[in-house]
Amino acid sequence: MKNFKYFDIILGLFVAVLLISNIASTKILNLGPFSFDGGTLLFPLAYIFGDILTEVYGYKKSRRVIWLGFFGALLMSVVLMVVGWLPAAEGWENQEAYQKILGLTPRLVLASLIAYFAGEFSNSFTLAKLKIATAGKWLWLRTITSTLIGEGLDTVLFVLIAFWGILPTELLITIIVSNYIFKCGVEVILTPATYGVVKFLKRNEQEDYYDKETKFNPFSLKA
Repeated sequence: MKNFKYFDIILGLFVAVLLISNIASTKILNLGPFSFDGGTLLFPLAYIFGDILTEVYGYKKSRRVIWLGFFGALLMSVVLMVVGWLPAAEGWENQEAYQKILGLTPRLVLASLIAYFAGEFSNSFTLAKLKIATAGKWLWLRTITSTLIGEGLDTVLFVLIAFWGILPTELLITIIVSNYIFKCGVEVILTPATYGVVKFLKRNEQEDYYDKETKFNPFSLKA
């Protein structure tokens, strides 16, 4: 098995972006005509890292990273909820504030995990298949197309599962559209940077994986 110099760095950044985004998403922002959760500012980078991982190292290694991110997010959510449920020390008067910001409800956790799972795996699967179909050409087409699909599933599933019946339908639609446009816009804007990182990694890792014989079962952890 190859030893890669930069794989673990991208893995760490991917998981860090995911966890920070989940915490930041507890605040809803308004920027001009757009309304979205705070995690949207950083979360698109998770899809860019996902594109880079699949493009360079292949779907199988990307799959392991996605699962690591999934279990990391699950562990963080469970710990934050348990801490919120435990009785506060005498004299500590921030319990209500903690619950509002970090006391994640099971519904939000479920929404986040389902949306993440569906979005990331569809993104990686789409890019891997398109790489074979295009014989490795037109990286921009692969990254943008896979993001349009992955971010679409991620955004719609998260907002509907988390907020259906809580927020007005008009606001739900606004949040979905705003999130989707912003996330996909970041992918397009950062395409030159994605090209640079992919080129650097392929040259220095001596790897450019094609998933021609890969079994795309998302529940397998084989690398």
